[in-house]
Amino acid sequence: MFLAAAAPTAPPPHTGGLLALIPGTAGLLTVAALGIALLLFLIIKVRLQPFVALLGVSIVVGLGAGLSVTELFGTVQKSDVVSMIESGMGGILGHVAIIIGLGTMLGAILEVSGGAEVLSARLLNLFGEKRAPLAMGLTGLIFGIPVFFDVGIFVLAPIVYAAAKRSGKSIILYCMPLLAGLSMTHAFLPPHPGPVAAAGLFKVDLGWVILMGIICGIPAVLAAWGYAAWIGKRIFVEVPQDMVEAAEEARAAVAAEQAAAGVKPHEKPVPLGTVLAIIGTPLVLILLATFSSIALDPSTFRSVVEFFGNPFVALTIALLLSYYLLGIRRGWSRKSLETVSTSSLKPVGNILLVVGAGGIFGAVLKGSGVAGALSDTFHNVGLPVIVLAWLLSVVLRVAQGSATVAIVTTAGIVLPLVEGQGMSQPHLALIIMAISAGSIFASHVNDGGFWMVSKYFGISERDTLKSWTVLESVLSVAGFAVAALVSLVV
Repeated sequence: MFLAAAAPTAPPPHTGGLLALIPGTAGLLTVAALGIALLLFLIIKVRLQPFVALLGVSIVVGLGAGLSVTELFGTVQKSDVVSMIESGMGGILGHVAIIIGLGTMLGAILEVSGGAEVLSARLLNLFGEKRAPLAMGLTGLIFGIPVFFDVGIFVLAPIVYAAAKRSGKSIILYCMPLLAGLSMTHAFLPPHPGPVAAAGLFKVDLGWVILMGIICGIPAVLAAWGYAAWIGKRIFVEVPQDMVEAAEEARAAVAAEQAAAGVKPHEKPVPLGTVLAIIGTPLVLILLATFSSIALDPSTFRSVVEFFGNPFVALTIALLLSYYLLGIRRGWSRKSLETVSTSSLKPVGNILLVVGAGGIFGAVLKGSGVAGALSDTFHNVGLPVIVLAWLLSVVLRVAQGSATVAIVTTAGIVLPLVEGQGMSQPHLALIIMAISAGSIFASHVNDGGFWMVSKYFGISERDTLKSWTVLESVLSVAGFAVAALVSLVV
């Protein structure tokens, strides 16, 4: 059922910072409001890198709330702020970094091996010309599980160009279902950074996050596909010839890179069953482990199932399978596997730092008493936590553009509202879904994804707002609505 915010808790007896001027809860709320405003200002106006902005604001909030920075017992000791920074960063990354790293390498092997092309081609043949938009949507949905949103666009855009050019219809009719599938998996399902980071903060098993992500995400993406079909018939956009040429050049560059790495093109395409098996293996193993802990009594068999269903183990198995089935078995050298895997990790550093800084922000909010003051205030407002989580995430998303920043910041604020409330793992997973849904609301000009969609598919800014921005809002609202309804019975 809906649960309101946590019962009032007394703030810790800090005396420094703004509390010296504004006492009690009022001072802590002032620190919170100024901290969030400063964070948005630094990211939006100053254009400061989000990791640096989150780290700096965490320090300011901690000091403003009165955390100690003085020498203790006559010896220079680590201050409260420094200790919280280290524990906050380490606590979240210890859970997240391995999963994101393994998932990124898995996606890279699937991408370079041609698995995406095989998947989309088979779906297009299966559904036929009339249902090509649905095939595009399913391609985005399935291939979006192991790869990041921007990588999915890069790999799958040429297929959209070909389908739209062949039909003579608006490219919006084909790209929007694809984008909806990629966006849904990016927001709702591990191993993507947002849901994994939130699960780490809330200490929720990834099996429940996957299950609730599917329950909330599938109806949401169906609603988004419905809007895509409607808007695709009302806005006509031709296939951008310059992007078609750029895509061909990109493919040639990838082929050259593969050749340099010693990856020889295989005569036959990757079997579709192999692609689906590799993508599905970690999801099935993690879900089996989650349900075994509920349905089975403690036993050796249950321990084995839970071991193989540990996210670290499950993703490692899937990655090793991809190495063999998509790599070594098809003529790749070990050097090629290393090259592709290593190069895929280059963009991950920024993501991990932002996620870690979000963990720092949450730890400082909690340790300084700011989170307790926020909990008191939100409790008095009377909004259910799941509604509040979505609204906070929406505000942060619309204000600064980054879905990952919106998720980790909102999770840090909402975490104290659920601690000690006795909420079940499924209910906490639904709150994570609400946060994730809010993080994709109304993608507009301050979001890099907006410009990627506009430029990759040759859509004007005005038409991108009408199509992509509204599509993301439909996905967000529908996903939240399902999460809220399911929370009534979980």
